[in-house]
Order: sequence, then C-alpha cells, then structure tokens
Amino acid sequence: MSGLRVSIVGGSGYAGGELTRLLLFHPQVELAQVVSASHAGQYVQSAHPNLRRVTTLRFSHPDDLTSCNVLLLCLPHGVSAGEIERYRGIAPRVIDLSADFRLRSPGLYERWYGAAHGAPHLLGEAVYGLPELRREELPGASLVSGTGCMATAAILGLAPLYRAGLVNEAIPLVVEAKVGSSAAGAAPGMSSHHPDRSGAVRSFQPTGHRHSAELIQELGRVSGAGELRQRVAFSATAVELVRGVLITAHVFVNEAIDERRLWRIYRESYQREPFMRLVKERGGVYRYPEPKILAGSNYCDIGFEYDPEQGRVVVMAALDNLMKGAAGNAVQALNCMYGWDESLGLTFPGLHPV
Repeated sequence: MSGLRVSIVGGSGYAGGELTRLLLFHPQVELAQVVSASHAGQYVQSAHPNLRRVTTLRFSHPDDLTSCNVLLLCLPHGVSAGEIERYRGIAPRVIDLSADFRLRSPGLYERWYGAAHGAPHLLGEAVYGLPELRREELPGASLVSGTGCMATAAILGLAPLYRAGLVNEAIPLVVEAKVGSSAAGAAPGMSSHHPDRSGAVRSFQPTGHRHSAELIQELGRVSGAGELRQRVAFSATAVELVRGVLITAHVFVNEAIDERRLWRIYRESYQREPFMRLVKERGGVYRYPEPKILAGSNYCDIGFEYDPEQGRVVVMAALDNLMKGAAGNAVQALNCMYGWDESLGLTFPGLHPV
C-alpha cells in the first residue's frame, strides 16, 4: 500500500488502539509502525483483540522507530515534552495526544500541572488540535496537540455563547463532567477494579481539574480576551460507562434572550461542521445529548435549555472520550493538516442499541 506514512507511539493503550483501528482503514494512510515498549514483538491484536484478522502488524520497540511523515504520540502526560526533539527528528509533523502541548502559556501549564514545562519554547508553536476552532492553523502546523476529552465537550458546547458575547463573565462558569472508565487509561487500578467501579457514580475531582486550563485558554481566545478572566468551576464524576463524556454547563447571560436566538447562534456556529450535531427534541428518550449512542463515533452532540427566571443557559454536550475526545479528533486534525475531507476514516455513526 502507498500513502502517507504514519506511525503511532504508545500504541498499546486505548487511544493507541483506536488510532490503529482508524488508520488501518484510512484511504490516504499507510500505517507504518505501532510502537510499544511493553508489547514489543507481539502482534497488535494481543492488546487490541478487536483487530484479529484485520492486521498482521506487530508492535515495534521504541528504539526501532523509523522515519515517517507523521508521528502520533499516545504517551503518558509529561513524557512527550522530554523526548519531543527526538520525535521531531523522526517525523516532520507530530500530533501529541497527551496534555504536554495543549497550553500556550508556560505559566498556565505550571499552574495546572504543578511543574515547569519540559519544552516551553515549543508551546507557542504548537496548535491546539480542535478543528472546529483551529482549522485554519492546522495545514501549516508541524506540532499539533490533542485535546482533553472533557475539555473538548465543554469547549464545543460553550464556544458559540462566548463568540456571541452573551456570557456574563462576572458570574463563574459552572461545568459538571461525567466520564466513563476508559478515560482513566488501560492500566488497571482500584478505581477501575470491577467490584469498585460497577454501579459507581463517583466524584473523583470536584475541584481543580486540569481540563479547566483548556477552557480558560480556548474560551478566552473565542471571546477575544486571550485567557478567560471568568472563574471556572469544573467538577468531574466517574460513572458506569466504558466510553463516554457528558458535560452539563451552567452559563449566566448578560442580556435577555430566547430559544429562537439560541438556535440561531448554535446553527450559525455548527451547521457546516461535519461532526457537530444539535440535539434538542420536544420529546422522547434521546431528546438531549446521550454519550451511549456515540460510542465509536467522532460526533459531538450539543443541546441546551434556557432558564429565563435565572438568566441561565444550561448546555449539554456528549461525545466518545476515545474518539472525538482523543483518537478520532486526532485523525480529523490529520485530515485538516493535509487538506483532505475531514470525514476520511471517521464515518462510523455509532450503534443503537448498545
């Protein structure tokens, strides 16, 4: 097969597995190597059994990584920054799915991640890899970051209101995110142990979640303020899903509005976006966004309700944390970088029922 040579580093985890699945069927891509130190020499299907009889690729050792056109990094947070020059010597374009290059400000990074950045000189160069917000910057980018799954849902749900200048920034933005167990990664732990996780609705970070930093950066950029000066109250809850994110955000507006205007704002923002859907029905079980029906898809569904008594808009946004929140979004960004149709390799619509 001939095509753009793409390799994955950190390919044995969940995001790496989804990238492998997607790129094996991408019409413009040759998947050259899938790298994993812990699985080197083993068939890819040993970590990703859904790929049995789909590929005969074996995991490569990191020391055996060879040159390619694009490297996709699925490494633990903090690792990519320390090795980024080596990876940029192997491929002229790098997409890093970790948090290492999501924030442009070294100060913002240190504030939220508790340590100085390992490669601060690259933060201004890296492009935040959310096509719906940064599409024009991606074709010329050599370093693209992934996006946090909960941050992606929140930013996409809220950006139209900030762009329209409707948010009363004197009142804190309140965001509650519910997320499935796969967001914690493939390594087992007490939080994912079945007797402890099954049936759980567990608040695991009611304050101080790092995805807040992405909201401060990206919503500030959308509103024209640079960094958001509004306080962000972000809470995260683990629920009994394997895949999925649902955010519920409470935004107080600075003027009287109505449902018709909200519809117009969201339609103008997203009617031409291939993976954005407005979900607000008059009745039925699925009248608001529901992550369950998005499993395996790259869609982000957004809904809203206006509370005129409080001057409050409640925004709901749902996505698959491994797809639009990680691997699918990275492939969409890759498509943008090369001027391809953004939906290449990403047309799976999800399943119902699941």
